Amino acid sequence: MKPACSPCEQVDLVDLNSLRVHASASYLIDVHSVDDLNHALAWAEEHNVPLQVLGGGSNLVFVDHFPGLVLHMAMKGRQLEPLDDDQAMLVLKAGENWHEAVLFAARAGYRGIENLALIPGTAGAAPVQNIGAYGVELCDTLESLTALDRSSGQLVTLTAADCCFGYRDSRFKHEPGRYIIVEIRLRLSRSAPFRLGYGDLQARLPSDDAQLTPLAVAQAVMAVRQEKLPDPSVLPNAGSFFKNPVVSQVEYERLQADFPGLVSYPVEQGVKLAAGWLIDQAGWKGFRNERVGVHDRQALVLINHSGGSGRDILALAREIRASVQEKFGVALEMEPGIVGTET
Repeated sequence: MKPACSPCEQVDLVDLNSLRVHASASYLIDVHSVDDLNHALAWAEEHNVPLQVLGGGSNLVFVDHFPGLVLHMAMKGRQLEPLDDDQAMLVLKAGENWHEAVLFAARAGYRGIENLALIPGTAGAAPVQNIGAYGVELCDTLESLTALDRSSGQLVTLTAADCCFGYRDSRFKHEPGRYIIVEIRLRLSRSAPFRLGYGDLQARLPSDDAQLTPLAVAQAVMAVRQEKLPDPSVLPNAGSFFKNPVVSQVEYERLQADFPGLVSYPVEQGVKLAAGWLIDQAGWKGFRNERVGVHDRQALVLINHSGGSGRDILALAREIRASVQEKFGVALEMEPGIVGTET
């Protein structure tokens, strides 16, 4: 069985990843429907090649040539389905641009995902990472999703509980390759309380609560992000490259005694440390070598300023991790997935 349109061969992926590394793939096909997906999977099985699912390419590091088929998820479609006078379900196909979906809901007056404005990527990739920002995570609104379960070949519906969400974590990270998400459904509300616990947001919002709308909050989030984070189309990057580490209360007290300026936040599992602060204090903020570096306004962001490779990015990440480990005794975990052999 052949896919509806034959795969492109020997494809440069530079325009399909936000770090703009010049990796390549043996084959690539744009997937516009479930039928396309089934045909592509059958083609890959027939030709005995590995698969890599690709959305917006904003959370992946391509290290070298991928000797298989890249499934570029291009399914489009978004709609708000009213549930009652207050709530609606936002239904998004996997290839929908996430930021545009946030604005679509906010302009319609629905709350719940406005704090997640300007996060790059697609709707289908959002549950994998359980994207989050400014006190909100995707799991807060995700009602369910539809995915193709490659173990059975069937479409399945998974609830939020089925997805086993955690901080920047989900079932999809622990069972890589099993599920291909084709649609997500988010329960939004016109009256849910806004989450405005961050001073940077409050400073950009109207003082009159009557003027406080989901769109106003989304625009404030955008202003904060644009001030601190580089635009990937101008300065290639993959957003936050490291997770904020969570340590025990005992470990936090040790660190706080040694480093009084330590930036931290209490969480259910212990204390979350600001990885950007750790990296900054280790001397990396604004660092550049001839190809890659660290953003000068947000140390969490690694940048590809002069055509670096995936290996260049990962080599810098390893240096940063080793430096933070030596100075603070804290292990940093990378957020992006790695496609290829790291060493």
